[in-house]
Amino acid sequence: MPPYPGLVIESDETVWDGRFPVQRIRFRQRRFDGTMSAARTWELWRRGRAAALLPYDPVADAVVLIEQFRLPALAAGVEPVMVEVPAGLCDPGEDIATTLARETAEELGVPMRRTLPIGDFVLTPGGCDEHVSLHVGEVTAPPCDPDGLVGHTGLESEAEDIRVRVWPAVRAIDAALAGQMPNSVTAIALLWLAARRPMLREIWKERP
Repeated sequence: MPPYPGLVIESDETVWDGRFPVQRIRFRQRRFDGTMSAARTWELWRRGRAAALLPYDPVADAVVLIEQFRLPALAAGVEPVMVEVPAGLCDPGEDIATTLARETAEELGVPMRRTLPIGDFVLTPGGCDEHVSLHVGEVTAPPCDPDGLVGHTGLESEAEDIRVRVWPAVRAIDAALAGQMPNSVTAIALLWLAARRPMLREIWKERP
C-alpha cells in the first residue's frame, strides 16, 4: 500500500492468494476536520491495471462493440450478456499500447490504427484497485449483416465466447444516453464519443 498523508495501516493480511489476491486491511485516516478516524476494516480485491479501447470508424461513423456473458452481472440482477468495448488486464510490465493491441486482436479481430487517450478510471473504488486506461482507436468497420453482426471471436484456451457487432455511432450513443449500456466502461466511452465525435471525424478524416 503506498504511503499517504494521515493514513495509518494497523494491520494488513492476505486472506486469499489466488490469481487476484484479497487483502484485509485495518486502518485509520485523518478526517476532513483534522481528527483521526476510528479504525476501519476493508477487504481489498487486487486486480491491478487494465486497458480498454473504443473502436471507432470515422468514415462509416460507426463503432465496433462486442457482447459477452458476464456471471457477476447476472448476480447483480443485470442482463448478463453485456455490450462492451475490447478490454483486458495488463500483463506484468506490459505497457498500455501492447495490451490494447493484444485485446483488440483477440476480442475484435480488427486491427487498430491511431489512438487517443480518453482517461483513467477506477471501476470499483469501494473494494477493488482495478483501474482502466480507456482510449479511442481508429478502425475500419468490418462487413456485417443487416443487424450489424460481424461474427464470433475469443480465445478457446480461455473459453471465451464473444460476439462482434457494428453499431452506427448515433445509435450506440443514444443507447448510452438512455441508460441502456450498464457496462460502465462502455457507457463512459460512448458518452465521451458523444462530446468528441465531430473532433474525431475531423482529425481522422484521412486514412493514414
